[in-house]
Amino acid sequence: MQQAHDYLAEAAELANVLYHLPDTMFDRTTLFKSWTINDVIGHLYMFDVAALKTLQSSEEFKSFYSHIAKRLDQGMTLLESQYSFLGELSGRKLFEVWQKTSREVGLAYSNANPKKRLQWVGPDMSAISSITARQMETWAHGQEVFDVLGIVRPVHDRIRNICHLGVATFGWSFQNRGIPIPEHTPYVCLTAPSGKLWEWNAPNSPHSITGTALAFAEVVTQVRNIEDTNLIVYGAVANQWMAIAQCFAGIPENPPSKGTRVCSS
Repeated sequence: MQQAHDYLAEAAELANVLYHLPDTMFDRTTLFKSWTINDVIGHLYMFDVAALKTLQSSEEFKSFYSHIAKRLDQGMTLLESQYSFLGELSGRKLFEVWQKTSREVGLAYSNANPKKRLQWVGPDMSAISSITARQMETWAHGQEVFDVLGIVRPVHDRIRNICHLGVATFGWSFQNRGIPIPEHTPYVCLTAPSGKLWEWNAPNSPHSITGTALAFAEVVTQVRNIEDTNLIVYGAVANQWMAIAQCFAGIPENPPSKGTRVCSS
């Protein structure tokens, strides 16, 4: 699957930024819920392990995730739920384990049947959707690291996978909040980093979203507030969607407030 290679490229780009960081820098606090860089890498590592487990079997995944679910049921946050999993892992040791695991994930999925159904936190999904979700999460949480280090991240056409996931989760964004899914699906037209035009849904829809692929990916992953992007949104449904867009599993999350998630450079 090309998506597996795109995931590997995403993980490698983040790893290159972290490679020479001293241990003390991993304790630096990001603009995402006050998570540290350690927290970010620990989160990615835990769910990369989960992605390997579910590819093995649904039983392996259920056994692994049951420990996380138990902690969440006890009132812990998702961040707190990873502490006992990580143990003493932090800093460069955590980085090295995550980097090794991310390579294993990419290789395993590159050899998987794209249509294989896999158990996950929310609804089950295909293997191709699963590895796309891993790229999306690595890209989205990776942005927290780029931001706090003051580095402007290069943009690549592999971001199309994240945009596609954003469009595909239109219904989920509403359903997850108990809101009826609108009848009309907005037309989405985005300019790729390479200059190509990417389109989804019917151009004659009364609702539309246009702008750069980067901006759309930032909004559907809740990396940026839509008012901090160049997206042009037309129609009630499109505006309602962009206010709650969430292309990741889990409880409903609200996007960051305007101006609160920016690069420190």
